[in-house]
Amino acid sequence: MKYLEYYDVIQKQMKQQFEEEAKHIEQAAAYCAASIKKGRVIHAFGCGHSQIFPMEIFYRAGGLVPVNALLIPHLALFPYAKLSTLQERVEGFTDKYLELENTSPDDTMIVVSISGRNAAVVDMALAAKKIGMKVVALVSRQFADSTTSRHSSGKNLKDVADVVIDVKCVSGDAALSMEGLEPKFCGTSTVLAVTLMEAIIAQTVENCVNDGFIPPIYVSSNLDKGDAINAEHIKNYSPLISCL
Repeated sequence: MKYLEYYDVIQKQMKQQFEEEAKHIEQAAAYCAASIKKGRVIHAFGCGHSQIFPMEIFYRAGGLVPVNALLIPHLALFPYAKLSTLQERVEGFTDKYLELENTSPDDTMIVVSISGRNAAVVDMALAAKKIGMKVVALVSRQFADSTTSRHSSGKNLKDVADVVIDVKCVSGDAALSMEGLEPKFCGTSTVLAVTLMEAIIAQTVENCVNDGFIPPIYVSSNLDKGDAINAEHIKNYSPLISCL
């Protein structure tokens, strides 16, 4: 049964990911905790389907408040998915977008791109580094190593980040196959990378608390107390978070 095969693949890739990438997850969390303790934020960015990852850690129950999701409309799957594919290959756009944000060298930037090859993610990482931020990249090394860069520098996202967390999906992402069907199907990168994003947040929270700093955390707006708690967080952080 293919649904069980998919579950088996996910389990194996996830196990490999957490065993091999532990030190990189811990380093990413150290950068994020340092930013939060200085009163700054974690910026998170992705294109197309990879906008899922900044969305996952932004403005959610149990999530850190100091997260600025860079959800650039031009790179979204709507209103026309094909346009996001075209736009993510355009150089000299996302770096200009970052200039519109409230940024500081004390911020941390997380960029997620499973291939890491497109100009938009390389530009964003380079722009963040120019400001002085630490840059965390979530990239599939297997995928990245099987492709060429679409950036004029010839660099992949993994080549410009301060720490790279290897998303353990296969090149091309689709993991299943069956007789009578030529293309492979069912990607695993979303499950893997969303879990990594939450793992970074989990360790960031632990680091902050262990250092004596209580980080602001959203509670569910469907709890009776939620709206009041979250309203105070939003008032405090809205100058730093454009989506709020």
